[in-house]
Amino acid sequence: MSSSIPANTALTLDRAGSWKRATEEPDWVRLSLIAVALSFLALFLVLPLLVVLYGAFEQGLGVWYAAVTEPDAAHAIRLTLLVVVIVVPINMVFGVAIAWAIAKFEFRGKPLLLAVIDLPFAISPVVVGLIFVILFGSQGWLGDWLSAHNLRIIFAVPGIVIVIAFGTLPFVARELIPLMQQQGKQEEEASLTLGASGWKTFWYVTLPNIKWGLIYGVILCNARAMGEFGAVAIVSGRIRGETNTMPLHIEVLYNEYMFTAAFAVSSILTGLALVTIAVKSFVEWHEHRSGETGSSH
Repeated sequence: MSSSIPANTALTLDRAGSWKRATEEPDWVRLSLIAVALSFLALFLVLPLLVVLYGAFEQGLGVWYAAVTEPDAAHAIRLTLLVVVIVVPINMVFGVAIAWAIAKFEFRGKPLLLAVIDLPFAISPVVVGLIFVILFGSQGWLGDWLSAHNLRIIFAVPGIVIVIAFGTLPFVARELIPLMQQQGKQEEEASLTLGASGWKTFWYVTLPNIKWGLIYGVILCNARAMGEFGAVAIVSGRIRGETNTMPLHIEVLYNEYMFTAAFAVSSILTGLALVTIAVKSFVEWHEHRSGETGSSH
């Protein structure tokens, strides 16, 4: 007895095979792409990281400790952390407020506001530094008024805070805007209808829905704040032991051929970056897992 496959079944199998051939690459193509990607990561990410760590600890842990606890280096580390502690909460509050306004309300000038949020991405950090020098410098537009009130912004910590806050301004807002637009405003409206105040609605309805996006934006803001160089180099004056952040101090040490000390301070910055990446990866994993759990229910 001979078995025959129905014509429609054969056509379905043929289409499935054609689709599989069209969407799957041969093994050698996939392996080649993976090898190229891994080689690129090893050359431009892993190798520089190993060079930094090797240079930092080449002469022993004692030399490394002396380099990072030296007064100028310690001040650069403290200043960097201080600026992060100031800037990140400011941009977190601003980001939540501006994202809420854009995602939940309609008003004139909304496209213009969205464009202004992206301004720090479009302007070079060096140009940003020059802009604030023109505004707040001793010969700038507000220089006479600042001098008359004994206020110093340029070549001081306030100038560093301002330019880093400007450079990191979009991260939280840009992370939250699409998330809040996707969620809509039905839950907030229901909460207000049931008699909840605006603050309670935000605290118990809006914030739980955006918490992972908010954390992700804060992480990106923190990473950019620690590594900002161009704008800070312009407004800080590069005063050693006063206005040098970690990136600026590393450049000073390297230019003075103090390579071990430069790598030692770089290792601190690298360690903070790795911690940031680890937290970011955890947030992404948790958000993906939460999404899968929600879809399964």
